[in-house]
Amino acid sequence: MKKLTLVFTMVLGMCLLAGCSNAGEKVYVYNWGEYIDPEVIDLFEEETGIKVVDDYFESNEEMYPKIKAGAVQYDVVCPSDYMIQKMIEEDLLTEINFENVPNIKNIDPSYLKSSEQFDPGNKYSVPYCWGTLGILYNKTMVEEPIDSWSAIFDEKYSGNILMIDSVRDAFGIALAYLGYDINTTNETELDEAKTLLQEQYPLVQAYVVDQVRDKMIGGEAAIGVIYSGEAIYTKRENPDLEYVVPKEGSNVWIDSWVIPKNSRNKENAEAFINFICDGEIALKNFEFITYSTPNSIARNLIKDEDIKNSTVAFPDQTVLDRCTTFQYLGEEVESMYIDKWNEVKSQ
Repeated sequence: MKKLTLVFTMVLGMCLLAGCSNAGEKVYVYNWGEYIDPEVIDLFEEETGIKVVDDYFESNEEMYPKIKAGAVQYDVVCPSDYMIQKMIEEDLLTEINFENVPNIKNIDPSYLKSSEQFDPGNKYSVPYCWGTLGILYNKTMVEEPIDSWSAIFDEKYSGNILMIDSVRDAFGIALAYLGYDINTTNETELDEAKTLLQEQYPLVQAYVVDQVRDKMIGGEAAIGVIYSGEAIYTKRENPDLEYVVPKEGSNVWIDSWVIPKNSRNKENAEAFINFICDGEIALKNFEFITYSTPNSIARNLIKDEDIKNSTVAFPDQTVLDRCTTFQYLGEEVESMYIDKWNEVKSQ
């Protein structure tokens, strides 16, 4: 990265000489934990003079109320697809001025097309990372290779299952296993999924999100529900671990950068998004967080052939064909999902 740092230093130097320093400027970033390389933040601050003030969340449902309330004014947020759709419908986001984000050209058009499912016209969001949801299992702790969601509902793994603590992901798994649409609004189907999750409850060692990574690396459980990017990291740390997208289907998701309507530093936010979309910066982030990048320049720059051709990071079409993107289902249905999830967790 010496060459990259040198370029940034030269750019910053020219900017300072021209009297265009942004000293004192800030951008408030609300992101998933450990979802950006700290060196990228340093490089952004060095190049632009804009100070990054960051805060973190563990789920879309934790993030949303803070944006809705507006008590804390963030400039850049990184929600998932269905939550972006909800925030657009509720007029919580502002349109991005893409004249300030020329690096949007580095995002593979296929991901922009996918984003139109939740952001028609790609007016409010810029894809950052994407991936699948699946099962991570320890090959030394299970009887045979796993290819079905049935494993996380199997009594023989009681006390050895790490279940994801996310309402849409949990219900998506149960619905897919039962053969239903993971975006169903049918209450009878949701009740069946709820019953299945309630039956699973006594088998679960812990409900987790980020914690699944360390627990699986340490051999604390045989099976864990995990996002594909975390699976890449854990497989590196523990070669006994294997990741699979179950045959019944799963969720394929896109996390994107958006700008809340009450942002006080919109141009700084756009400068931040543009910086993140630089090919070399996107590569640096990919190497740090191991979540799949939609940046075509970054993917071409990957030197590790195992990672470049990883079916976990970049699954083939046969896997993607059995995966579905979550959609925002409306406030009434969303409340129904949450109420039923609370019933599962309150046993």
